[in-house]
Amino acid sequence: MIDLLYLRLAKSAILSELDASYGFDKSEILEALPHLRENGASFVTLESGSDLRGCIGSIVAYRDLFSDIVSNAKAAAFRDPRFAPLSLDETMDLSVEVSLLSTPSEVVYSDFADLVSKVVPHKDGLILKHRHFSSTYLPQVWQSISDTSEFLLSLAYKAGANEQIFNEKPSIYRYRVTSRKELWDELLPL
Repeated sequence: MIDLLYLRLAKSAILSELDASYGFDKSEILEALPHLRENGASFVTLESGSDLRGCIGSIVAYRDLFSDIVSNAKAAAFRDPRFAPLSLDETMDLSVEVSLLSTPSEVVYSDFADLVSKVVPHKDGLILKHRHFSSTYLPQVWQSISDTSEFLLSLAYKAGANEQIFNEKPSIYRYRVTSRKELWDELLPL
């Protein structure tokens, strides 16, 4: 299970943008949690009630996990292009989720039916890449799209393509996540 401190770090990053007087000590956190110095990929998801309020992340680990969580938390709260920047008033019904991603691995398949048979529902997060098309779904999306064919078609539509893209055999990558979600008000900042 993911450490509660990752969620507290995400909240602290968002608070530091909402309230200029709030700050947290990076060196103190890294001393307590030295593994945050290692490269890692994370997604930070914000929900207001049961509605998505922001979700930004990294698919591939390219910076230290501390910086990745902090940057993605701020981006989910203030720079997700689907939403206006988060206000302090909106935190009343907010939940914060941090997901840590494994290294993606390519799914080798012969056709759409073979691809469907190789995807593990409710466990696999997927990345679709083909020419200028690209999209990803975290495994949490299985909660709303439980049919594998529909999951893949929706992933194609999210990328701006349609079902015909599978005739061209796009690259598909899978990854797994460990995640934890808590209500904003129940999280102590760092």
